[in-house]
This record gives sequence, C-alpha cells and structure tokens, in this order.
Amino acid sequence: MTSPLRVFWQPGCSSCLKAKEFLKRHDIPFDSVNVLGGEDGMAALQALGAKSVPVVSRGVDFVFAQNLRDVADFVGIERGGAGLSPTVLVGRLDRVLAVAQSHVRQLPLNVLQTTLPGRDRTYLDLGYHIFVIPEAFLESANGGILNYEFFERRPPSSIADGDAVAVFGQSIRGDMSNWWESINNSYFPDLLDTYYGLQHGGDLLERTTWHSAQHTRQLAAVLKNLGISLQDSLSDGDLEGLPLPDHVYDDEVPLSG
Repeated sequence: MTSPLRVFWQPGCSSCLKAKEFLKRHDIPFDSVNVLGGEDGMAALQALGAKSVPVVSRGVDFVFAQNLRDVADFVGIERGGAGLSPTVLVGRLDRVLAVAQSHVRQLPLNVLQTTLPGRDRTYLDLGYHIFVIPEAFLESANGGILNYEFFERRPPSSIADGDAVAVFGQSIRGDMSNWWESINNSYFPDLLDTYYGLQHGGDLLERTTWHSAQHTRQLAAVLKNLGISLQDSLSDGDLEGLPLPDHVYDDEVPLSG
C-alpha cells in the first residue's frame, strides 16, 4: 500500500498555504499536519529529519515545498508557465515594499503585540518580516546563504513601532535598488544558495516578491479587521502575474477579529 501524502505546515506561512492549494488544485489528496497544532505534528516532522515547513512527505521521503517545481516533481505532475522577468519582479517588489511601509505606519501602538491566529507572530513581527524576506534574498544574491533563521527573526529592541519598521523597510528598498544597479540591471545569478537547496536566481526573486506581497496582503487584512482605512494598497496590476495563494492567511485557520 502506498503511504499517504502529508503536508507539514503552520498558520500564516505563505509557502505552506501555496503548497496545500497547489495539491488541491490538482486533486491530489494529502493529510494536513499543522506542526503548531500539537506536539505530534512537530515530532513527525523532526522524525523525517526536517526542521522547517513547508514539507511534503510520503513515507520517509520528503521534499521542501518552497519551490512548487520541487513539489510537482515529488508527486509526479507538471508545473508549467513562464514567470515574470527579473526587471519586472524588481519593480513589483519595490512597489510591494512601499505599500508595506504605508501599512506598518498605520498600525496603532496598542495592537503591535497582538498575535496572529494559531501563531506566535505579532502584528509588529509580521510587518518586520515583510522586509526581512528581501534582506534574506540579498544575502544569497551577494554570495551568502539564505538560512531559515532569517525568517525566524524578530524585530530588535530598536524597532519598537511601525514607523521604525518603515525606516528599516526603506533601507532594504535602498539595498535592493543598489544591488540591482550593481549588476547593471541585466546580469542575474543563475544559482543561489538557500536552506532548501540551490535555487535558480529568477525563481528565488519571484518567491521573494510574492512572499513579501502575500504578507503585505495579510497586514492589509489586519488593518481592515481593525476598522482602519488603508492609505495605500496593492492593486490588481501590482500583483498581476505573481503566483500568490488564493487565500490571504490560511485555508484552515481564518484571519479574523
């Protein structure tokens, strides 16, 4: 008997949600394992030899699910479709980060330590995380390794409110711009080193862009749930062509209240 497919995930994880939706779209059944929903899920993940999510497994075999091409290969299906060019992605990412700056500035001080559903991540953490994503990309693009620890980072004590997050975000936008200018807007690294293996530079830039956009969508939803009118927002044109999940937070854990 073939072992059932399992997806290990956690609430609010953009790549986790993307992997679950991808399998559902292709009518591939799987057992859903929320590693934060109880000790058994995390123990099962660690028994495979994995320490981070998303992971798709069958028996003792597994694949990290940040890149859907890896998931498609693992389950034996095709994943076609050409992505946006690096030039377009860099422009889209800058727009995403500009909107995220606007959103974090609108976060009231009294809600900054409110946690997201099913997750030990505060609203302040979420805003900060949006800018850590491109910071992690730059680490790899500049010859380093994109480690999982980047995505576990919390704001330092010097970043205690939305305005400070926005200032940090502006520095990351500047770093991205400088990097893009330094490679002459044309040469793009082929393979970049990450904790889930070597990734094509274009794939990693695409993931960086939609990953930041997805969390910016989440932050917008947080503000709307608080009854706050957005001063800026991502348009359909800003998001066109990005492989975003259908849901904003998760298909099993709602973002509400």
